Amino acid sequence: MTKEQQTILFDMDDTLLYCNKFFDMVIDQFADQMEAWFHGHHLSIEEIKKKQSEIDLERVLVSGFAPDHFPQSFVDTYEYYTDLTGRSKNDAEVKRLIELGASVYGHSIEPYPYMEETLRMLQEDGHSLHLYTGGDPTVQMRKVKEAELERFFGNRIYVTRHKNAEYLDGLIRANGFDRNNTWMIGNSLRTDIIPALKAGIHAIFMPAELEWAYNQVEVDVEPSGAYFTLSSLRYIPETIRNYTAAKIAAGS
Repeated sequence: MTKEQQTILFDMDDTLLYCNKFFDMVIDQFADQMEAWFHGHHLSIEEIKKKQSEIDLERVLVSGFAPDHFPQSFVDTYEYYTDLTGRSKNDAEVKRLIELGASVYGHSIEPYPYMEETLRMLQEDGHSLHLYTGGDPTVQMRKVKEAELERFFGNRIYVTRHKNAEYLDGLIRANGFDRNNTWMIGNSLRTDIIPALKAGIHAIFMPAELEWAYNQVEVDVEPSGAYFTLSSLRYIPETIRNYTAAKIAAGS
């Protein structure tokens, strides 16, 4: 079979490595602690989580991904309810919440099933693999090194705090990628799929097992190339292989 080299950009968090489940675990701990502290004020776990999510989402939309945002959302939620209920603020409690929020960045990495096999197969098929991830460079590069992802991506790793259509288009232009042979693979409709479709490149949506409210948006862009939704990384090599083979056969 004739193959045509593709440029393939992979998201990292909740595409190659688990992420959201660790945040959810820490948010559960936060809500339980808050419920205990405010027990006499009859706050529910659900409303505490909802308020924290609103505060966290608002900050990310304004200033992108930064490691202090998540712990600060715990503190802001705490202060919101102390103001609402009249309960006294406590410096030791604030310190505890900052430490709890920051603990999410210290967890060990956990690859998604078939990560290793999928990246190796794409590499063996002759494709150019790139890692494109949002977040703090120090935090994200720790994950890259711990997962030994340089084996597949080399120095083709891009980390930004504002992962959006403008940044992706700039990345494509700066590297001279052929849009007809470039793919974006990720779990976020907001930061992976919609920007890819706007940029006129192919997209593969990998829905996360647990999805953050930030990523839950409607796709309102008409694809100009391929747009697939897959349930496992292991289906990616064959999907790309079949699509490119069909294009070659059609002479396009």
